[in-house]
Amino acid sequence: MKIDNSNLFFSKAQKLIPGGVNSPVRACKSVGCDPLFVKKAAGSKIIDVDNNEFIDFVCSWGPMILGHNHPKVVTAIQQALENGTSYGAPTPLEIELAEMVINAFPAMDKVRFVSSGTEATMSAIRLARGYTGKKVVVKFDGCYHGHADSFLVQAGSGVITLGIPGSPGVPDDIVKNTISIPYNDFETLEKTLADESLEIACVIIEPVAGNMGVVPPTEGFLEKLRELTTEHNIVLIFDEVINGFRLAPGGAQSRFNIAPDMTCLGKIIGGGLPVGAYGGKKEIMSQIAPEGPVYQAGTLSGNPLAMAAGIATLQVLAEPGFYDRLEAKAESFAAELQKLADKYLPGETTLNRVGSMMTTFFNPGPVVDFKSAMKSDTERYGRFFREMLMRGIWLAPSQFEAAFISDAHSQEDLAQALEMTESSFKKIKK
Repeated sequence: MKIDNSNLFFSKAQKLIPGGVNSPVRACKSVGCDPLFVKKAAGSKIIDVDNNEFIDFVCSWGPMILGHNHPKVVTAIQQALENGTSYGAPTPLEIELAEMVINAFPAMDKVRFVSSGTEATMSAIRLARGYTGKKVVVKFDGCYHGHADSFLVQAGSGVITLGIPGSPGVPDDIVKNTISIPYNDFETLEKTLADESLEIACVIIEPVAGNMGVVPPTEGFLEKLRELTTEHNIVLIFDEVINGFRLAPGGAQSRFNIAPDMTCLGKIIGGGLPVGAYGGKKEIMSQIAPEGPVYQAGTLSGNPLAMAAGIATLQVLAEPGFYDRLEAKAESFAAELQKLADKYLPGETTLNRVGSMMTTFFNPGPVVDFKSAMKSDTERYGRFFREMLMRGIWLAPSQFEAAFISDAHSQEDLAQALEMTESSFKKIKK
C-alpha cells in the first residue's frame, strides 16, 4: 500500500497541530503506525490522499449510520447552504428537528441543541446541579462523556487508549465532586447512591458503553439504577451521544425500556455535521436560561446546516424496516466474525455486540466493565489493526472503541471484511 502523500501531510501537520491531529486517538499511536489522511468518502467506503480505498467500520465514530455522502443528506445541506451558513438567530429548522427528537424520546419534554457531545454532557450536569442544588456527579469507570473537567476521571475512549490516568489542568476542587464507580457493579452502585452525605446531584451513564469498547449493561443494572436514583432524588442522565438513534429510534432507553430524567445526544442527529443536544423533563429543562437561572449559550447552537442534515437523516431512519434491516445485517456479520475467532484464536477473544455496534476484544473475557476491558492485549490489537488496514479495512485505531455497521454496508462489503479478517487472524496467531 502506497502512503507517501499521507506521510507528507502528517509530517507537515505535526509542525502546525499538536501531535499532527485535532483529536488524540486519530494519531494512531496505540496501534503502532501513523494516521492516513482522508480525501473523500462515499457509501461504505473511505478514500485516502493516496487513493487507497477502504471499507469503513469507523463511520466517523458513529454518526454515519446511513453511510457517507447519503444523497438525501447532501441535498438537504446544499439547500440550507444556499440560504446561509449561520445566523446567530432562531430558524424553523431547529423546531422541526426538536419535534423529531422529542417524538423519538418519550422521556424528553424539551431539548436544547448545542455543537458537540461534550457540550451536551457538560451542560446537562450543570443543569442537574442547578436543579438539585447539589454538587456531586457520579459516573462509571470507562464511560467517556467528553473532555469537560468533571468527566476526566477514569474516563474511556482516547484517555485510556493513550494511557492517561486523568489530565493535568483539571483542578482538584473540581475532581473532588466527581465519583467514578465500576460499571455493572450492583453492590457499589447501591452503596454509593444510598450515602446521603455525598449530596449527589446526578448520575451520568452510557447505557451501552461505547468508549471502553462496546460493553452492554448486565441484566437488571439499568433498572436498578433507575430505581435507586428515583428513591434518592438523584437526576439520572443517559449519555446517548453514541447510542441515540443507533440502537433504536429512541436509543438505548427505548431498547431497554428505561426512562431517564435527562438525555444527551449527538453524532447521528447532525447527519455528519457537528451537533449535540441535551433534553429532559419539563421541570428540569425550565431551569435553563433564558427560562431559568442556569446559564448555557452557544453562537453556533442550532446551526442551520447541521439541523438540515439531522432532519434528513432522521427522515431516512424513520422509513419502515430500517432498524430491522440494520440489526439483521449486524447480527449475521457478528456471528460469522465469532466463527472466525473461534477457529483461529480459540479462547483468546471476546466479541460484544449491541445492535449495529460491536467490539472484538483481544481478551478471553468476559468483558463486562472497565477492569475486564483493560485486560485486553492492545499490542495484538495493534497488529490486527495494521493487517486489516493493509487489506483495505478501516477500523478504529484503538482496542477501546466500537466498530459500526451502516446501512450502506453491502453483503459484498461484509463478506470482503470477513475474508480479510480471516487472513489477518491467521497472521496474528500466537
